[in-house]
Amino acid sequence: MAAISAIVIARNETANLADCLATLAWADERLVMDAFSTDGTTQGLPPDVRLIERNWTDFPDQRNAGLRLAVHDWVVFVDADERVPPNLSLEIRTRVGTEAFAGYWVPRRNRIFGRWMRGAGWWPDDQLRIMNRHHAAYVSDRPVHELVHVTGTVGRMEHHLEHLSYTSVAQFRARQRRYADAVADDLYRSGTRRRRTAVALQPLREFWRRLVSLRGYQDRGVGVLLATLMAEHEWRVQRALRARWKADGAGTAG
Repeated sequence: MAAISAIVIARNETANLADCLATLAWADERLVMDAFSTDGTTQGLPPDVRLIERNWTDFPDQRNAGLRLAVHDWVVFVDADERVPPNLSLEIRTRVGTEAFAGYWVPRRNRIFGRWMRGAGWWPDDQLRIMNRHHAAYVSDRPVHELVHVTGTVGRMEHHLEHLSYTSVAQFRARQRRYADAVADDLYRSGTRRRRTAVALQPLREFWRRLVSLRGYQDRGVGVLLATLMAEHEWRVQRALRARWKADGAGTAG
């Protein structure tokens, strides 16, 4: 078995961090990279937890720093609002370092508005969170829904990671508003332009994708609500993208 560093990227996570770390007790190193939290997140950490305080930039930069600073070659990234169930931790300990993979996808199960999701893109919601740090790097220009590049073959875990996600519509909308600006910035930097009709059509496509293509209907009322909220998010993205091109003087496509 390979020695493993479990890394938690944190900022103002006092409500989540202790429970998250408790599910990582099996790791050979538990490393918390905290962005100078102001809510007491780093108080009372277990003595074996290594703490590094680092100014917040974005997720790719923080995770790349974690890859550099980890003690062991194999790294597992877990967010503070995520939990590693015992069957997943056993699978990680059993498989990592014994197979010809440089990384692993992990299926993630999301709990949203008090319900474990079955569709709409939130199950199985695969995340590439296990990697050999000498063969992995996060793409710097993807600050939202970060992307990691792994050199080598990537496997997939059978057991899932648990994500205790949004608890209220207000929380969901507030975070998606922040994401919308970041996504629009990414699209603008990449030179992506959309027709004026995209402000109306892209949200409709997103609603259909979430509810039908990704089988959000399995989650009944919550699935419909989430499809609607993601359509709203897409509307914000398209409006923000259009505003950036307008400010640039280039306008949008016809």
